[in-house]
Amino acid sequence: MRGEFLPVWAETWRDIWAKLAKHPDAPEDLFSELYRELVIACSAPVTPEVLADIVAVPARAKTKFRQVTADRFVNEQALTEFLERAHAVVVDLGGDPLANRYFVLVDAFLTKFSLRYDLRRPFTLHPTLSGVFARMVTELKAVTRADAHLHQLMGDFEEAVRDLRADSSSTRIKTCIQKQVNLVEAIARFYPAVTGTTLGRICDELGVAPNAVWPHDNVRDAMKNLYKFASDYPGIRHSGTPANARRDIDMRDMVAISILLAGFTPYLSHQVDSNIIYRG
Repeated sequence: MRGEFLPVWAETWRDIWAKLAKHPDAPEDLFSELYRELVIACSAPVTPEVLADIVAVPARAKTKFRQVTADRFVNEQALTEFLERAHAVVVDLGGDPLANRYFVLVDAFLTKFSLRYDLRRPFTLHPTLSGVFARMVTELKAVTRADAHLHQLMGDFEEAVRDLRADSSSTRIKTCIQKQVNLVEAIARFYPAVTGTTLGRICDELGVAPNAVWPHDNVRDAMKNLYKFASDYPGIRHSGTPANARRDIDMRDMVAISILLAGFTPYLSHQVDSNIIYRG
């Protein structure tokens, strides 16, 4: 999954805007009105005087619109909000036939590039569950890249995951879980005012009011129990307690536990912004 519009913004010209402009109901000043909305989403402001000069000449507005690159946008959310506002522009300029053409083109674009949104009528972009999870992993990687130690631990975990392709034995899966627990524990140590050195202790510290991270003690305990499992199951983090193991670790454990541990990172890292994960 590519995930977001920003990496494929350049492709929108051919697949969306150029095709939209060929519709019989597309007016000459289509890009003049679209450009007014586009500059709102860009980080570098355009003065009213310059904007007026551009939109006054449809051909110039079309050229300026096409020249906007992905790095000009404030962020992914600004881009998607522009796409939603563009629908209102299209409705005003060409009515339902042009608006429907725009909807169909954007919907096809989402499918072509496997983007992280569902498109709903009249025209709203909604993050998908898989898209939210993909963005969370992206944000987590950004956090780990900012610190050499975390970056190394992330690399160790990703390498352990890749190694399962050649050998998905219980031993390899336990190594994979161990590497992820090490990573999550190290991330949690960066939380402000945390003094604990083990994930269990840190979970308790993050539950202290009035700035408690956990919405409920049972959520905290779920994370602590995952940590206890990794410490108690033989061969993951320690020698463990053999009598407590019910069966050998297998691939279902790797998938389920990896997803669960990753899902707790918005609680354990103050650097992960959940609003960005959802909205982009």
